[in-house]
Amino acid sequence: MNLEVQNAFLTYFPLFNALSVSEREQLTGMLDYKIVPKYGVLYTPGDASDTLYFLSRGVVKIATHSMDGKEVIKALIHPTAVFGELGMVGELQRQDFAQALREDVHLYLIKVEDFKQLMRKNFELCSAFMGLIGSRLIRAEDKLESLIFKDARTRIIDFIKESVNDRGRKVGYEMLLKHSLTHQDIANITCTSRQTVTLVLNELRKSDLIYFNRGKILVRDMSRLN
Repeated sequence: MNLEVQNAFLTYFPLFNALSVSEREQLTGMLDYKIVPKYGVLYTPGDASDTLYFLSRGVVKIATHSMDGKEVIKALIHPTAVFGELGMVGELQRQDFAQALREDVHLYLIKVEDFKQLMRKNFELCSAFMGLIGSRLIRAEDKLESLIFKDARTRIIDFIKESVNDRGRKVGYEMLLKHSLTHQDIANITCTSRQTVTLVLNELRKSDLIYFNRGKILVRDMSRLN
């Protein structure tokens, strides 16, 4: 992957707006490019937390397993997002695993120490990265509150609404979300069961609030989805 292509890709990341031309050139010289096939694993618990990832194409899930072996999806990573960031704040070994979903993923990788070197020279980059860490912490706290205070149906609906707001597109008066998730994946994200997800989605479809099939959810009216 040549430097010109890498430089073009970096323009999609607000994180790098603070970089000068020379710093961008330095960064692109540090990057590696990798393609991971669908369902391929990027890292597993116990791997060294020495790499930062920038996602160019595809979807990655960050997940762990409970004591009884149940998968819990902590986050879904979509294009132009950064992940593996805990190595930047002291994590030495991965506690979670990262896996591609239903398509190949395209990634740029940089060593944590190389990225720290850039941050030491650029306060704006450091501030932007800390803002990214802060927003991840806020979302984690919101998810924890949701698990404590909201029932399964509400968590599933909230996940649909959040996903549509983040990545859906308007189709007339409706909102269309294309995704790579199975009902089991949604259950693993919302800490419910596959049967509950199927039941809730079918109820919403029966009430004409949504329509769904494999890889797509169409929300008829966001204001009525509750």
